[in-house]
Amino acid sequence: MEFNDNEAIYLQIAGYVGENILRQQWPPDGKIPSVRDLAAELQVNPNTVMRTYDLLQSQEVIYNKRGLGFFVAPDAAARVQAGRRERFLQHELPAFFHTISLLGIGFEELSQRYATFKAAPGAPVSLASSHEKQ
Repeated sequence: MEFNDNEAIYLQIAGYVGENILRQQWPPDGKIPSVRDLAAELQVNPNTVMRTYDLLQSQEVIYNKRGLGFFVAPDAAARVQAGRRERFLQHELPAFFHTISLLGIGFEELSQRYATFKAAPGAPVSLASSHEKQ
């Protein structure tokens, strides 16, 4: 994992954990890597991973079984998706609209390209397709 300077590392790690949950690499009630194991894998300080796990635990995305480690909450995928969706709609979408407006890209072209993207092998599967409007 390569980190960028625009966001705190523990938040980037939270994004990595969320990605694994959304891709179903880490299933509900499944054990996730220990603090030390994930720190070693990502080459970061274990305190940074612990800060990430504390954040995710406060958001009820993961839970701790004392003496056993951390596990994915049963509804973690829905929680991660809802948080990412809200962040995207509030922060990233306005910048996206600004860019496509400057470049003269219309919704018809975007719709066609989005349909192509969704049809491609390996495209992400939405947990809440009711939110999508194609």
